[in-house]
Amino acid sequence: MSALKSSSPELEHHGGVGAAAVAVVADRLARKLTARQVQMIAIGGTIGTGLFLGTGKSLATGGPASTLIAYAIVGVIIFITMLCLGEMAAFVPIAGSFCTFAGRFVDDAFSFALTWNYWFNDAVSTASDLVALQLVLQYWTDHFPGWAISLIFWVAIILANIITVRAYGEVEYWLSLLKVITIIIFIILGVVVNCGANTMHHYIGGHNWHIGDAPFVGGIGGFASVFVTASFAYGGTESIAITAGETKNPAKTMPRVVKNVFWRILLFYLLSILIIGLNVPYNYPGLSTKSSATSPFTIVFQMAGSNVAGSFINAVIMTSVLSAGNHALFAGTRLLYTLGVNRHAPPFFATLNRQGVPWIAVLATSAISGLCFGASYIGAGQLWSWLQNIVGVSNQLSWIAIGIASLRFRSAIKLQGKEHLLPFKNWTYPYGPWFSILLNSFLVLVQGWSCFSPTFSAVDFVSYYIELPIMLVMYLAWKFIKRTKVVKLAEMDLETDTHTADEIDPRDLAEEKTWKGRAMTILRWIA
Repeated sequence: MSALKSSSPELEHHGGVGAAAVAVVADRLARKLTARQVQMIAIGGTIGTGLFLGTGKSLATGGPASTLIAYAIVGVIIFITMLCLGEMAAFVPIAGSFCTFAGRFVDDAFSFALTWNYWFNDAVSTASDLVALQLVLQYWTDHFPGWAISLIFWVAIILANIITVRAYGEVEYWLSLLKVITIIIFIILGVVVNCGANTMHHYIGGHNWHIGDAPFVGGIGGFASVFVTASFAYGGTESIAITAGETKNPAKTMPRVVKNVFWRILLFYLLSILIIGLNVPYNYPGLSTKSSATSPFTIVFQMAGSNVAGSFINAVIMTSVLSAGNHALFAGTRLLYTLGVNRHAPPFFATLNRQGVPWIAVLATSAISGLCFGASYIGAGQLWSWLQNIVGVSNQLSWIAIGIASLRFRSAIKLQGKEHLLPFKNWTYPYGPWFSILLNSFLVLVQGWSCFSPTFSAVDFVSYYIELPIMLVMYLAWKFIKRTKVVKLAEMDLETDTHTADEIDPRDLAEEKTWKGRAMTILRWIA
């Protein structure tokens, strides 16, 4: 029994060249992503450039203790954010996800500003991943032109995204599986290296937490600066909900994905960062400079005494960067599609090809990632650092928006008497969303501390704070032009495109509680 309602009365038609007109509605995208693919895509959005390369910058600027604490705090924030988002995405699984929710549950002007901001976030994330490829390549050679490697992979991810969503899902599945295996190997190897199986042949223990200025490097400024890097690293986790518009049985699949986020954060991030902080000194040469960045993961593999192992992990990092760029382009494309659907952008961006892929949006979003070629002139390391800051702040603004939308959504659900229809409930409500909103707002304001001390850096200041006035101006401009109003709780649309708890087969729930069901849940989480 399906409770799906489709917004069909006021369809707008936009035809592609030589193709029949395509009806543009929020729930029009082809649902070809399987639960297996979505599970792995969730990991792919969590493990990427930020973890493999960003942790090096965090360690160098903040030290091992600052890095571990900051990543743990941001991990709590993203876990609460995912609970908020999972509740809404399971009930209304449409393209645009939280950007669409911002308009539907808060204000159309809020949705306009947030969606454009997050689309730019994903476009810049793709660019930052292509720039990161140049940094990874430096491990092997300085003679191969960096722009060439960026160009090759730029074309590859465009093709993966424009052919069919099934192609994107399959590519992301295998790349993400490779990352999971690598992280597990890294954690085991890191423990072995720390215990003495290293090139120095001695027990490391907590030695690197007591050298120089460690464990807190750079004082309060160093500690604050780690948050934006951590936010960059975790960024993309929330964009998994954007795949809800192309996911089979979203009422069942999305809650399952959200519940697993906590364990991924605990295992992949915090354990990895603990291992890195114990084994790699914060003053390791080349860990993070304006011209280069060495992955701490590569350093740990080298410490095991094998150059082959170092090359292997560097190659895996390269595929991870490609995966992260692939995921960012996918999410950005769906947001530009949503902008076209909602008339926040020219409607031709919502044009679909025969495979149900918004191909014009793919090309437009990928064009922005041409920013990577600027690295040839100002240095890949410096450019990547600026892009990290911009994307990190943008992620935090999105998490704030998700918290606000969640509070409004649950208030309306309760007022309209529909709480029993929710396929998944956020058990932290209302304290969780408020915690996320307030803490994120505080971090956005203070994390740019380092750009003021010891001397003021205008370029760094812009990279930390440019997102704030841009979002405010876009919100106020759209509100003034369109005369939008905050949606009243009693009038909030909780009918269109909804999937309710009635769609979940009770037999599936009963089966999941058996030993066989629990075993399958564990296997699903791994693969």
